Amino acid sequence: MTIRPILIHPDPRLKTRATEIGQPDDTVRALAADMLETMYDAPGIGLAAPQIGLMQRLLVMDCVKEEGAEPRPMALIDPVIEWASEELSVYEEGCLSIPEQYADVERPAEVEVSWTDLDGARQSERFGGLWSTCVQHEIDHLDGKLFIDYLKPLKRQMITRKMQKLKREKART
Repeated sequence: MTIRPILIHPDPRLKTRATEIGQPDDTVRALAADMLETMYDAPGIGLAAPQIGLMQRLLVMDCVKEEGAEPRPMALIDPVIEWASEELSVYEEGCLSIPEQYADVERPAEVEVSWTDLDGARQSERFGGLWSTCVQHEIDHLDGKLFIDYLKPLKRQMITRKMQKLKREKART
């Protein structure tokens, strides 16, 4: 397993729709393992393939945060939101591609998602709470959308300028 570099906004790949994978092979399984290792190392609770520069519809997540609780790493290939609740919830979201920036985002409180697992079987699950927010955030990445796209233009521009400055500083070192 390899820890992959995470793209930082603004990067045009983060605004591009990823392509479907279909049936997974060993390359996709190895990629999912790398992505989970990268996500845990960051540390984060979700990561989409476009965030590491691969334009494929694959995301990983693990929203278990309780001390001593068993981790629940998940890899979702070609995920689709099949249903979303009318009830909304607000979470303060962050993103590994937009480090140290957070904002409240309103999304459906629950979603039903179908996907292909690493063995090629179709799965479906209803997610609520943090899991719901995370899976929607990561599916947005697969569609070329960032959490800051939900913010007012001024706030979005302010965060984008901070990220441009961060990228310049990293380039100098």
